[in-house]
Amino acid sequence: MILKTIKEDVRTARSKDPAATGALTVVLLYSGVHAVWGYRIAHALWARDFRFSARFLSQLVRLLTGVEIHPAAEIGRRLFIDHGDGVVIGETAEIGDDVLLYHGVTLGGDSMRREKRHPTLGDGVSVGANATLLGDITVGEAASVGAGSVVVDDVPPGVTVAGVPAERIDAPAESKRSHSG
Repeated sequence: MILKTIKEDVRTARSKDPAATGALTVVLLYSGVHAVWGYRIAHALWARDFRFSARFLSQLVRLLTGVEIHPAAEIGRRLFIDHGDGVVIGETAEIGDDVLLYHGVTLGGDSMRREKRHPTLGDGVSVGANATLLGDITVGEAASVGAGSVVVDDVPPGVTVAGVPAERIDAPAESKRSHSG
C-alpha cells in the first residue's frame, strides 16, 4: 500500500509538472511531495492519538520543506503541491483527490473556536500561487482559484475565481489562461 501510494504521487508530480524529468528527480528533490509524505505519516500518528508525535513530525517536515500541514487535516489522493514553499493547510481543512496547490497557498481559519474553520476543496481543484482561502468555505469540484486571490465565500463546481476579494470569471474556455504559479 505504501509503495503504491508513493508511485502514485510520483506519477502525479510527473503528469502535473513538465519540469519533472524523471521519477528519481521527484523522489529526491520535490519538497511538495516530501511534505505530503510527511503529512501522511503524521496523520496516521494523529489518528492513533499520538498527538504530540504527530505535531512534532509536522513541524519537522515544515522546517525541511517550507510546507505546513496540520496532521488533523483530511487530504485525499494525489495532492500535488508545486514548488511547495509557504503552503499552509489548517487543522480542519479537507482536500479531495487530484488537487493542485501552488506555492504560498493558505487554507486558513477564520475562527478561534474549536469548530470547522478551514476550507474544503473538492476533487480536481486548482489553487494558484499565493492564494488565500479563509474559513469554512467549499471550493467545488474542478474549480480554479487564481493566483493571489483571497477567497472568503464558496466557489461553485467548475468555476474560476480570481481577485481580492475573489469573484467569478466568466470567460470562454478557449480564452481562459492558467491562474497558476
